Amino acid sequence: MARPKHRSLPKPSAMFDRDWEWSELTAFATGEGAGPRLGVVSGRRRQGKSFLLHALAEATGGFYYAALEASAAESLRLLGEAMARYTGASAPPHPADWSEALELLFDLAAERPVTIVIDEFPYLVHNDPALPSRLQAILGVRAGRYVSRHPRLILCGSAMSFMGGLLSGTSPLYGRAGLDLVVHSLGYREAARFWNISDPRLAVLTHSVVGGTPAYRREFVDDDVPDGLDDFDEWVCRTVLNPARPLHGEADFLLAAEPDVRDRSLYHSALAAVATGNRTSGGIASAVGRKATDISQPLTVLKRCGLLTAEPDAFRGNRSAYRIAEPLIAFHHAVVRPSQTLLTRSSGAATVWERAQDTFLSQVVGPHFERLCREWVSWHANPETFGGLPIDVTAGSVPDPAARTSHEVDVVVRGAVGQDQGILLSIGEAKWNKVMDVRHLERLRHILDLLTARGIDTTHTRPACYSGVGFTPALQAAEARDEVILVDLQRLYGGA
Repeated sequence: MARPKHRSLPKPSAMFDRDWEWSELTAFATGEGAGPRLGVVSGRRRQGKSFLLHALAEATGGFYYAALEASAAESLRLLGEAMARYTGASAPPHPADWSEALELLFDLAAERPVTIVIDEFPYLVHNDPALPSRLQAILGVRAGRYVSRHPRLILCGSAMSFMGGLLSGTSPLYGRAGLDLVVHSLGYREAARFWNISDPRLAVLTHSVVGGTPAYRREFVDDDVPDGLDDFDEWVCRTVLNPARPLHGEADFLLAAEPDVRDRSLYHSALAAVATGNRTSGGIASAVGRKATDISQPLTVLKRCGLLTAEPDAFRGNRSAYRIAEPLIAFHHAVVRPSQTLLTRSSGAATVWERAQDTFLSQVVGPHFERLCREWVSWHANPETFGGLPIDVTAGSVPDPAARTSHEVDVVVRGAVGQDQGILLSIGEAKWNKVMDVRHLERLRHILDLLTARGIDTTHTRPACYSGVGFTPALQAAEARDEVILVDLQRLYGGA
């Protein structure tokens, strides 16, 4: 069956990156398929969803409505006024409820194809929980009436816990959407270009604080970009550690904006526990001072909100490692939150930052660098580097019974070699601030011996060392003999 045709719309010149997102949105909005279509766009706050959708509405001559936190009556009135501005009507319509409002919205497509965007959709559902059911009903009824027309309705929201369930199997809208697009943060390479940072070491340090969220450069620090490595410390003090800048309080807002978060103090404590190195539910519970059963729900909510990830251990199937998904939150809970009172003083930022250097490097940059190394393997490494196509990239721990310890492995790569799937392609160690030497390679070889003793096929497995400051000549010589893969910052940011 031939795919429905769609028009290709030029991406706005002011839009950085987002080529794939723009392509998917324009394909949805201009597709020639008959009848009404529903799309859902989600993503954490500040990623540029509204900018994308507003640009889409403009490019297609569509209707864009951004909901507010308002009563049901005010929301309906504001929608009517927005529709009057769009149609040029002399008087706005006054829908009595959301069923009537949806009828009016769909009528916008009576004469021509129309893209209809409802941004911050969760605000509307808060006042009318039956709104998804109302929408499901009108989609079913209107399909026959609009079979030769093209209304395209896009619902958007930043409340990830809500948006994640909007199309789930228990939702009235399950199976109704032709688009389910998540707008993620910019990748670390794209973020460096967006911040106009060419020095890879500075790029990692900056990304460890603000990640790939576009709004943090423009709206939150007013295009204040660190001017080289020598300016990084001052940049941190005048931006994220400065209570007068909006970036300073953003981490608190991200948590407060999630409707499923009830006891914010408990959630902050859980995030702080993860930020300071606790990766298991038991470790988090111990740091928080609660039983593991008491924090199960908060951890689940934080995962649904997109603030935490739970990544399975590569070698221990019954164990997962919790990690903070947004770098700014990790920075806040490791550096800012413990010294919040001191930061209100005139020289507080400089004092806090001087004291926090070790914490920043060990608890923020180190784990973040490990994450970037895994992302490099997933998105940028040439498959020939590992002798196969990387499919699953994570971290893991390998028990060492003889030494009564376990060894952490920062980068574990599994993939495909020919027709064989799930082959262990590589195990790697990442060091942000340490020149790596042959001892690190020997450690990886020891871990490979432990894995082989457990019956794991390591015949295709290549050791890899990832360093933020480089490698000794002896380790480089081992690379020349094809005994190890070496990945430095230049390769991380520019090579495969």
